[in-house]
Amino acid sequence: MSLFKRSVVAEITSHVGVVFSTLIVVWLSVLLVRLLGQAAEGSIGADIVFGIAALSSITALPTILSVSLFIAVLSTISRNYRESEMVVWFASGVSLLDWIRPVLRVAIPVCLLIAVLTLQASPWAYRQIEEYRQRFEHRSDVAKIAFGQFIESEQGKRVFFIEAPVNPEDEMGKVFARVYDENWYTTITSDNAHLREEENGDRFLVLGPGNRYDMKPGSAEFRMIKFDNYTMRLESKGGAGAEENIRNAALNVMKARPTGSLLQDQTSKSDSQIMWRISLPLAALNLALLAIPLGAVNPRLGRSGDLVLAGLIGLLYMNTMNLVRGWISSDKIDMMVGMVLLHGAVLLLCVYLFRKRLTLKKPKEQKV
Repeated sequence: MSLFKRSVVAEITSHVGVVFSTLIVVWLSVLLVRLLGQAAEGSIGADIVFGIAALSSITALPTILSVSLFIAVLSTISRNYRESEMVVWFASGVSLLDWIRPVLRVAIPVCLLIAVLTLQASPWAYRQIEEYRQRFEHRSDVAKIAFGQFIESEQGKRVFFIEAPVNPEDEMGKVFARVYDENWYTTITSDNAHLREEENGDRFLVLGPGNRYDMKPGSAEFRMIKFDNYTMRLESKGGAGAEENIRNAALNVMKARPTGSLLQDQTSKSDSQIMWRISLPLAALNLALLAIPLGAVNPRLGRSGDLVLAGLIGLLYMNTMNLVRGWISSDKIDMMVGMVLLHGAVLLLCVYLFRKRLTLKKPKEQKV
């Protein structure tokens, strides 16, 4: 490999690493904040936050890698123009077209990795995320409870708050529960509680001494009951077929379905998902090639305008992919026609920009 190709490949690879690490840190930070908020609300369990974060990162890797590759090639080209290194390469007989081969040496492995992620790893990750969430939904109410937190269940019909036990012999401390049905709005308090499970698998929450307050909505009717023991049945949604139901629910999510299953469906919904999975590696390759002419800047005029234009083109490309996927899903356009039109148009734009950069402008004639 020549000095030119080695230097270009090394610089692009370095920039890919820097941009990728930055984007993945930002992504994880935002994702963890959102997941911890859901855990605090009781939507997911605190014990599965990091597992979902890791799996969600796998699903985001194709987009992050595509953006990282685009920015890396763009910044490498613009730096060479800005620091006048490109003048040296041009004077040495290196054309802008000669940048294609070293860029492809970095882009092709990244695109192959993106293809593996979109076709295999991402659907698997989506299935695991759905299973995590389904398992949490199939837990009993008490299994979701963490001491010192309000936990909702049954779409807000039940709210629990349990304190940590003060006495070592108590399984749970003070309990507050709010139960709402069509006829009564019930509030229950007790000094302690414990969990009881019958031989048939039914689970009950046994409350110690406490009070129950019943109010009928829209009426002045009110009841107050003082009890020494109070038993609440906990409807467990698990069972022998729970695991199979979880997997079936995960497979029904389009993003989680394996690529082979989508190919067998031959429906517009399946075609739109296949188009998206195939388009991501193709888009990464197109963006890498498109960054070569887009990175050509005039060092005397600055670089902000060209980089903003390049960012807008990349953003428009990704949004158009989403638009075409929607058209395919609604059966407005055929999958192959949509892919050819989308990626072919970007490839033609790339050829046009290369031709424009390589064409020398005629000098203006000076009038005497």
